[in-house]
Amino acid sequence: MAGQAAPEPEPDRTRTGIVFPGMGPANFADVGRFMLVNPVARKLVAAADARLGYPLVDRFGQTPGDYSEYAQVAFFVNCLALAEWAGREFGVEPDVAVGPSFGEKPLTAFVQTLPFEEAVWMTARLARILEEYFATEHTDLVTHSFVRTPWERLHGEVLSHWEEQGLWYDVSCRVDDDFHMITVHERNLDALSDAVRGLGGLNLYTMRPPMHSSAFGSLRRKCEDEVIGDLEFRDPKIPVLADQDGSEATDGEAVRAMLLDSFVRPVRWPDVVAGLRRAGVGRLCVAGADGMFGRVPVTRNAFEVLAVDPRLAMQPRRRGAAAP
Repeated sequence: MAGQAAPEPEPDRTRTGIVFPGMGPANFADVGRFMLVNPVARKLVAAADARLGYPLVDRFGQTPGDYSEYAQVAFFVNCLALAEWAGREFGVEPDVAVGPSFGEKPLTAFVQTLPFEEAVWMTARLARILEEYFATEHTDLVTHSFVRTPWERLHGEVLSHWEEQGLWYDVSCRVDDDFHMITVHERNLDALSDAVRGLGGLNLYTMRPPMHSSAFGSLRRKCEDEVIGDLEFRDPKIPVLADQDGSEATDGEAVRAMLLDSFVRPVRWPDVVAGLRRAGVGRLCVAGADGMFGRVPVTRNAFEVLAVDPRLAMQPRRRGAAAP
């Protein structure tokens, strides 16, 4: 029709993106051998030991809990080791980087906004602060995840009625169009789980402590005052997309703001996927053990995905073999 603007042309999707995924439960048996055997991981473990003043692998193996300080630092180290291994093994040279949720931490080291030693110290210190904070604050809040529940039905048939009744909730993460994480008071968890089942959805798991909520403003301030505010963030060596909305974090201060906002703003992965597509990304390397971001349809339908985890890195490979 005359007078209508022509649609913008689709970018050539020849670029490569790298994703450092959010952290899920992992035990020592799954990843400990990788940390002890893989040459890249061993190098980074030694550097982490020197900065933190303790043997990371020993502490990780001896300390219970999926999200202990040592488990978090181990996940951080493994993500970076896998990214370097993917470069050597498959020639992965990312043009754009993203780090949803916990993945922001290894992202800062990979794009060199922080030196490795400072990023590993930051990861350990933030883990301690979160443990201390949630031991006394917001002890009645949990973050619940579930799938097969389209947002339109979830909000229209459930959450809008909660709003009318004055029941508090917060959206912590949109992983896909039908995959959500919602933070609620624990006393309302059964009601949310029942409502999800009533919509034909599938309840997954409940996180304690909770994550990514506007209720955690005091936690954001504490982390800024005691850890993040004193670090010097340099401009990233490659473009970084914020996990909150897919916008580009253009300089070091924007990366700092992204880290701080992670405490109080939700992850919106579909927006990040849209940002990656606008940036011309066609191939996506997920560096780290991942149960969500590289697996959901919104990602798989948009990109050729190379999932690089400790299990893959430990498999014998013929020299020159193609990526899986």
